[in-house]
Amino acid sequence: MPLTKRQRTRVVRGSQYALLVLVVIVVALVADWGRLQRAFFDVGIVADLFPEVLTTALVNTVLYTLLGFGFGLVAGLLLALMRLSSVPPYRWIAVTYIEFFRGVPALLVFIALGFGVPLAFEMALDQYVTVMLSLGLVGAAYMAETIRAGIRAVPKGQTEAARSLGMSHGRAMLSIVIPQAFRIVLPPLTNELILLTKDSSLVYLLGLSLGQYELANFGRDALNEYKSLTPILVAGLLYLVITLPLGHLVRRLEARTAKAR
Repeated sequence: MPLTKRQRTRVVRGSQYALLVLVVIVVALVADWGRLQRAFFDVGIVADLFPEVLTTALVNTVLYTLLGFGFGLVAGLLLALMRLSSVPPYRWIAVTYIEFFRGVPALLVFIALGFGVPLAFEMALDQYVTVMLSLGLVGAAYMAETIRAGIRAVPKGQTEAARSLGMSHGRAMLSIVIPQAFRIVLPPLTNELILLTKDSSLVYLLGLSLGQYELANFGRDALNEYKSLTPILVAGLLYLVITLPLGHLVRRLEARTAKAR
């Protein structure tokens, strides 16, 4: 007697579960758990990494991210307004900047500002300034388009109502349109903050001192010292300590925005 569609679905699903269980059993029997534990999560190495990994690497990662995000947000807002300007040269400048920095890898920007500028102009930039500019210049290009989309999403009636009350165009933009636009684009801006957190790992290119290490640099240095992947795993988990709450915040903000609409 042929199987019904529901029965075939159950058989296929049961086979998939059976295969998964079989693979888990084989891995559990074959794997050298002692060696894996020493290679990936050596408790002694974890104890040696703390508290420096928190007080130095984690704090610096957060600091670099906030510096880049703050600079990028201000520059992104300016670029978005230039992109919406009625003055053609402003639009051309904004479009050129956005297309350039959206197409150039952040790695190349770090190399240009960390090594190219000091060689070309015979001047040394402060490490924190270099990080802020490198992350902010790239982030500004993405945030500019996000903010521009948010400004366009604000109903034109809001601007018209403000102008009818005697507000100038600039005052209406600052007082009415931009605050509403930021409420709309808050979730994607938070996503950009997550991306900048991960891009901060490129700071290792600048050859920082021990007190300026971020998580990726700290993990790489400790990897060479302990010959174990444990420091890399610890650094990855601490990145998650930053990014997972931000991801949860993004989902909450998106849900709230959708409900408000």
